[in-house]
Amino acid sequence: MDLMVEASPRRIFANAHTYHINFISVNSDHETYLSADDLRINLWHLEITDRSFNIVDVKPANMEELTEVIIAAEFHPHQCNVFVYSSSKGTIQLCDMSSSFFEEPEDPSSRSFFSEIISSISDVKFSHSGRCMMARDYLSLKVWDLNMENRPVETHQVQEYLRSELCSLYENDCIFDKFECCWNGSDSVVMMGSYNNFFIMFDRNARQDVTLEASRENSKRCASLKSQKVCTGGKRKKDEISVDSLDFNKKILHTVWHPRENIIAVAATNSLYIFQDKIN
Repeated sequence: MDLMVEASPRRIFANAHTYHINFISVNSDHETYLSADDLRINLWHLEITDRSFNIVDVKPANMEELTEVIIAAEFHPHQCNVFVYSSSKGTIQLCDMSSSFFEEPEDPSSRSFFSEIISSISDVKFSHSGRCMMARDYLSLKVWDLNMENRPVETHQVQEYLRSELCSLYENDCIFDKFECCWNGSDSVVMMGSYNNFFIMFDRNARQDVTLEASRENSKRCASLKSQKVCTGGKRKKDEISVDSLDFNKKILHTVWHPRENIIAVAATNSLYIFQDKIN
């Protein structure tokens, strides 16, 4: 008979959140974890299911005065008293029960109607070493040194070519998409998704990036992926794709990298693709 796989809950932690739970992160002490919704972050003990401790609460007394929501949260990989969360205002709060505040000053000349929306931090991840963290907003990815709060040490433009399309992206609600990001095992490469089933990798040492596509047509077993390029203005080259031809219904929001091997998984709508570094 066919193999049947069924999941059954070991423990149920309930009645602590009023809104959708967006992020869960297990602590390095292997005893606690955090859960985050739009307005609160709660700390749980793995052996206690009927109560939690509220460690962050951004809910105002009057909900009409609400100006920001929590987007992402994660525990530090080594320091059990340190966690980070990002907000829709584009700020990153590093908390070790005393807090650090990470925010890059905005250039007033580039401010527009969409500035606050596209500056929302959709994901934040500590590096495996614990020395850095990266934060993904709509058009860029920034790497921060935990000892330097005033500016990021790296800024990578992810889909800058969409800046001219923000009006239409706002009308079809794509501008509110939340893209995740991830590190490779050695923290030398970062990866994130985009539209048209594209995903982008930045090699931090070589200062190079590559855009690849996850699709059934291009993902035959053992086949190599071809680098993709989007036309950013002027005359389109033969091997480039115009912004107008991008499919915004196809998007990779979730990405993950194997902690030791060069194996990645990307989720494209209702499909999961697993890719491996070329083997001789």
